[in-house]
Amino acid sequence: MRNDPASRANVARMADPDMPAPHLSWPARLRFASGDFACNLYWQSSGLFLFFYYTEVLHLAPQVAGVIYMAGSVWDGVADLLTGIWAEQQRRDYGRIIAYAAVPLGLAFPLLYFVPPFHGVAFVAVLLIAQFAFRSLYALVNIPYAAWSARISTDSRDRAAIAGLRMLFGTTAAVVVSLATERISRAVSGADTSVTGFMCAAALFSLVATALLIHVARRSPQGEGGRSSFTPATPLRHGFAALAANRAFVTLCTAMMCVAIASTMLSRSVLYYFTYVIRDEVAGTTALALMGVAGSLFVPLWMLARHRIGSRAVWLCAVVLGVAGSTAFAFTDSGAIWRADLFLFTMQGALAAFSFVFWAMLPDTVEYGEYHGGVRVEALSFGVAALLQKVAIGAATAMTGFAYAAIGYAPQAAQSPGVISGIRWIMVAAPILGCLLSALAMIANPLRRETHARIVASLRRGGPNAVR
Repeated sequence: MRNDPASRANVARMADPDMPAPHLSWPARLRFASGDFACNLYWQSSGLFLFFYYTEVLHLAPQVAGVIYMAGSVWDGVADLLTGIWAEQQRRDYGRIIAYAAVPLGLAFPLLYFVPPFHGVAFVAVLLIAQFAFRSLYALVNIPYAAWSARISTDSRDRAAIAGLRMLFGTTAAVVVSLATERISRAVSGADTSVTGFMCAAALFSLVATALLIHVARRSPQGEGGRSSFTPATPLRHGFAALAANRAFVTLCTAMMCVAIASTMLSRSVLYYFTYVIRDEVAGTTALALMGVAGSLFVPLWMLARHRIGSRAVWLCAVVLGVAGSTAFAFTDSGAIWRADLFLFTMQGALAAFSFVFWAMLPDTVEYGEYHGGVRVEALSFGVAALLQKVAIGAATAMTGFAYAAIGYAPQAAQSPGVISGIRWIMVAAPILGCLLSALAMIANPLRRETHARIVASLRRGGPNAVR
């Protein structure tokens, strides 16, 4: 256990359960949350550009690209789960895991954009191997980092602040990746989309991310999350059973999966919309950057709103915003850049709320499950949540690929009016349906305002009381 002030305070609080939880300083919150900038350099690059890279640079059929991406994403989820199981059983120092895994992750990332000197099945196999290697190492960094948020503090205000700051760093990374990728490619190869250019951009992102992750791992307080380091590891079958019975966890993850499918199908369509509908590819990368800016602007507003109305209410407000924005765009789209930018700006505002609320509430489901089930499950919770998220993203990417094949899309060719109409409808139908389904799941979530604080207070006194 580290000998930092936060850890010493947690030890003292274990001796005196009525001692109020210490708040993290803003520098500590910022330092820890900056790790999300590093993670999102990887996540945003693979999410925003890799599918497009497969079809437009490697000339893969969209359904083949979708299946490759889905396989990688599903494995990503499996790797998340395995990492969560391992970290839960070992009770390791999360910072130490991140520090050791950061360098190999940085080395593996540029290989996503490597073109193997093979053809046919062998070509696809190498792309899959690159996906599996990167995603395994990403899980080894990202799951301990995410689980750390449940241990670094048990106070919902700290957790919400960290979630909001992580969102700000993540959206900043999205802006950087959106604006820099094709510009780096153009600088090194003379073309906006080239193998050499994308690999160089990936290598540069890796250098920045690796250095930042090591800094976060070494300088952030480890924390104790209440009791995690003082109790033996939970048997695996008991951990899974506890998660399945944890209503707060199940409903939150269900809502997240609905939104993940919607946002993935939307984001995968942006570059295609601007390239083939508006016929301005540069405007597409600018729109992606604008979405990142929108997230940065909306997150502080959602943080203030959460303070006043609570996390569940913020989620439902975002559903209204997302459905209204998508519906308005569906009936007013004329191919004008400003209309598309306004639609994407609005949608990113809603998506920022979903991400913020999810990461703010997920650590709180740990104590909810401990209170109602008597079992504290930390890293496994984040591993299972990540598995479900990655499965949803992979499935949505495959669905996008097959949907584009179904409407008759052909890479780097003039598209028919039917294809143009299909791209438009893929962009708006998925967000509307996903937002509405997520609202149903969130309405069923039992974590109301102040519920978590009462649960934590009861657990400190030695067990549940009348908290419901």
